[in-house]
Amino acid sequence: MKNALLEKAFEQIDAANAQDPTIELYQNVSFPKELLYSDRMYGQLLKFEADATEEIKIACKAQHICRWKIARDSYPLDRVGYLKWREELKKFHANTTANILESVGYDATFIDRVRFLIEKKQLKKDSGTQLLEDVICLVFLEFYLDDFVQKHDREKMKNIILKTWNKMSDKGHQYALTLPYSVPNLELIKEAIGA
Repeated sequence: MKNALLEKAFEQIDAANAQDPTIELYQNVSFPKELLYSDRMYGQLLKFEADATEEIKIACKAQHICRWKIARDSYPLDRVGYLKWREELKKFHANTTANILESVGYDATFIDRVRFLIEKKQLKKDSGTQLLEDVICLVFLEFYLDDFVQKHDREKMKNIILKTWNKMSDKGHQYALTLPYSVPNLELIKEAIGA
């Protein structure tokens, strides 16, 4: 990564996410939760679409920037509350990232594109938004599926997997089936998608 602006943006995104008070243990190392998520998003992007645009790279890194600042329980704990929380988060992530990009010297057109991507506008129509969504789904399947499997029954899990699958592109589907799952999780995925 030779681009000076991109390096500065990544440094600030990482610094912001490093303040996450929630710590996650991965391979016996402690990480701030959203910093780990950010690194997983960027790593998955580079494996899935190595020549992604700079805007996509930043959108991936900043997808959950400072997410802990808007708690889920600050909204009603029902479906409507959940959807409102998710919408507010998208705007918050987009605005937080836009402020960073402006501070390091990106122009308004570039910033608007990153904001568009983080807000996940025109999913299935915009190739950049679709790429970001594919990476989000791949990161969920590779790193977070196990946690969900332990919390939900089989039918609920099949529903979650199918909803995830339906957000992805054909390329995303093909790649998802190559990820390193446990045998039971791979069987669950295949059952959910009818493969």
